[in-house]
Order: sequence, then C-alpha cells, then structure tokens
Amino acid sequence: MQITQFVRQAVTANPQGIATVFEDRSRSWTQVADRVARLSGALRGLGLEAGDFVAVLSMNNDRYVELFYAIPHAGGCFAPMNVRWSEAENAYALRDCNARMLFVGTDFVEQARKLAAEFPLRAMIYMGEGAVPEGMLSYEALIADTAPAEDAGRGGEDMYAVFYTGGTTGDPKGVAFTHQALCSATLAYLCMLPDIEDLSFAYVGGFFHFSASSAALYITLTGGTHVVLPKFEPVPMMRAITEHKVTNAVMVPTMITMMLNHPDFAHYDLSSLRTLVYGGSPMPRELMEEASKKLPGWRFYQIYGMTETGGFASMLRWRDHVFDGPTAHRIGAGGQPAPGVEIRIVDPETGAERPRGEAGEIIMRSDYLMKEYLGKPEETAKALRDGWMFSGDAGHMDADGYVYVADRVKDMIVTGGENVYSIEVERALYSHPAVMQAAVIGIPSEAWGEEVHGIVVPRPGHSASAEDLIAHCRTRIGGYKCPKSITFRDEPLPVGPAGKVQKNVLRDPFWEGRSRKI
Repeated sequence: MQITQFVRQAVTANPQGIATVFEDRSRSWTQVADRVARLSGALRGLGLEAGDFVAVLSMNNDRYVELFYAIPHAGGCFAPMNVRWSEAENAYALRDCNARMLFVGTDFVEQARKLAAEFPLRAMIYMGEGAVPEGMLSYEALIADTAPAEDAGRGGEDMYAVFYTGGTTGDPKGVAFTHQALCSATLAYLCMLPDIEDLSFAYVGGFFHFSASSAALYITLTGGTHVVLPKFEPVPMMRAITEHKVTNAVMVPTMITMMLNHPDFAHYDLSSLRTLVYGGSPMPRELMEEASKKLPGWRFYQIYGMTETGGFASMLRWRDHVFDGPTAHRIGAGGQPAPGVEIRIVDPETGAERPRGEAGEIIMRSDYLMKEYLGKPEETAKALRDGWMFSGDAGHMDADGYVYVADRVKDMIVTGGENVYSIEVERALYSHPAVMQAAVIGIPSEAWGEEVHGIVVPRPGHSASAEDLIAHCRTRIGGYKCPKSITFRDEPLPVGPAGKVQKNVLRDPFWEGRSRKI
C-alpha cells in the first residue's frame, strides 16, 4: 500500500473535481496531481534521498495538503511540526528526525531562520503568500521550473510520517507510521462513516494533528474536496460550510458552542454538513441537545484514540447519541472498537485481561498502530507489548463492547483536544526561582473538557504571583500547555510511600461528583 496511490485514485475517479479550496483559490485533482509530481522532482533536485525527513512549519493552507503526497512521492518522510510549540520544542523535533528540509508558512519565517541557525538544513522552502523571504526558495517557483517526476515507489513497511506528541519524560516523542499503517487506518476510518459520497471537509484543526491529517488522507482517497481554513474562527467556519456545501468536519465541543452562540449563527446555511466528528472531551449533554435542535441534519460521532493508534481506536456512532431510554448511558462512552481494532481492559501491572465491567488500563491492537517512537527503543518497548498499545488510559468495557474512559494511568491532560503532559509543565514551573515544589493536574473546564492547573509550594524568601508564573511558563513551552490557573499552598505536596507526589489527592477535590474525568 502507498499513500501516494490516494492521489492517483482521486485523479482516476474525479479528474476535474475540485480538490482544494483556500481563500479565493481552488484547484482540480488533475492540477493537484501535476503539482505533486513537479514538487517531488524539485525535492529530489535539492538532494532529497529515500527515507529523508522533510519538516513543515505552517498554518493550514492548500499547499500543505499537497505536501502529504509530494514528500512521499519524492521518496521522503513527512514531518509536520506543531505550530503551537515553542521554538525550543520545534528545534528538538527537527533534530530528532534529522530533517533535511523545512517548508515554512507565512507566520513562521522568523522562527524558521532561528531554527536554521541551530540546525543544518539543505533548503528552506517558503509556502506562504507574498514575497519570498531572503534565504528561502519559492514553493511555486519550484513547481513551475521542474518537470513532473515519477513516484519513488515507497510503500508498505517504509516510513511515511512522524507526528510529534508530548512525552512523559518531558521530551517530545516522534510517533512514526508506515505507509501500510496509515493506508489501513484510512480505510478503517471510511468504514466508520455513514456515507462516503461527494465528500468535502472543512479543516480547523492543524495538519500536525490527526484531527486534520486523517481527513487529509481519506478525503483524497474518495476524490473529495479539501476546504482549508488556517485555524478555527466561528464566522469563517460557518461561511465555509455555507459557500462550499461542506459535508464533514472535526471539532472539539467548545468550537461547536462558539458557533451555536454566535450572533450571526442564523445568517448561515449549515444544513450541508452531514457528519461531525468530535473528540478530546465528551460532549456535554446540554450542548448535544441544543446542537441537535439547531442543526437537525448533523450526525455526531465521537472518536476515542491517541496519536499512537493512528488517531482513533473506537467510535461512538450517531445512533448511540440518545438521551432517554435503556441505552441513554452510552452518551458517556467512547464507543465501540473501530473496524480492525481489538480493545481489551487489563490489569496495568500484570497485563491480565479484566472481566467486562471492571476497570483497568485500555490497550489496543490493530494494523494501524505506530511503528515506533522514533529513536526511542526503550519507550517503544514500554508502550508496544506483544503487538498491543498500552494507552495509559483507565476505563472499562461493558457487556455490549462499549468502552468507557474514566481517568488516566499516566499524568496526561487533554485540553481542547490537545495532549499536555504534566511533567513538561512542571519542568517549566520548576525553572522559576520562586518555586520549591510544583504539581500539575487537569481540572474540569466546561469550554475545554480539562484545563491545566498548577499547584505550587513557594520557595522561602521568594514570591511570585500566578500571573508571573504563567508568563514564565510561556517562555519555556507552548501557550496551550501553560497553566490557566495556579493554587499556592504552604504545606508540602502529599507524597506516597515511594516518595511520589499523590496527584490523585490533589485532583480528586476538583472532580468530586463526576463519573467521567476526561
């Protein structure tokens, strides 16, 4: 299986259909395929060799969609960078995958120059709008000046891409996937959707995240239309759905809330949207009921999974979004296993399977798991055991095969669909001279599902406000990882017999009375 075959499939099935839409620009699948082949030739001309990583640091645009295919067409491996990360975090990722080239968007020119000063790159290619910055090559000129190249022919167990996620040790981890894995994941995703005819997708999540990259693959395979927005804003999203008759989207609950409550909501025709996938946090019952009334044609599907599982492992289908009757409890589930996925609930220590209804760690097995954490064999071995991915999430499975996610085995916070590892935030807090002890937990948030909360014991003789510490964190880590609030305490943090901070003791008062904690 080859990812690049998706473009050939689209050209065969829908050659003149609209492939990409961005602002006032649109291109057909025939045009996109030609551009992919030309850019591929340009990358080889710049010295790209088989298996080399090519990084991308940009907000979403139509050219980004082409890179999902041009880079493997040239024989390279795709490495999208997190636009919300700090310069230091992206520098780590570039070094980690040994990226040979970097595609740069309009908003990241200065960061890219700083990164290039630290890390040797063969080329920086400007994929934004306007004049090409000094020291960078033009994306459009490379396409215009290069003849189409033949596909390099990589596929199967060859590496396709690496997606970076936070690490429990504090460093980001490169989650590496083969062509075979993500081809299989794409087919499985399509099997879960209610229909796959005449699809168009409006992007609001970043392409570095599976909330967008999954669609970048399946929409291409079906010959559909990518309607690309640089980021989520209520009015541009509603306008895109109305103007382009968008059928599919992925949003976190807070985005849906912002649209429903916008004063211009009634001015837009959103009836074309058929499938709305949400994830990152459960949909509040009140929001689901409101959305069902205001948008009766929308069918809601919840995804549960992680980057390491190809972005999904189970789905709660629209038929299970009911509020009354004997199955109403399913609205709180993460759904049933996706096609080709096995899910078990096991004892976190022994790995023994737990009976239905009993809590344990959620583990998953499929053909579309990650290949490895790039360059981290020990961490890979801890996560992947005998073909099973140990999620670090705690939950149970009922008699009908529905998975219910309750809490985390690992200290990870999911805020607005983004994963934040507490140790990364704690390390940033500890670098402030006024902090003697720090613990970071997730606390309930109606807007984001969870929000990052810091608990700090000040160092004697030093003082700092919550605002000071949050501002300090922003100099060390991405803004979305920084605490939204901080509690100060005089007594030391509670610890267990092994000397580890008992985060459950710190967390429980905030979650009292709630059955589902993520």
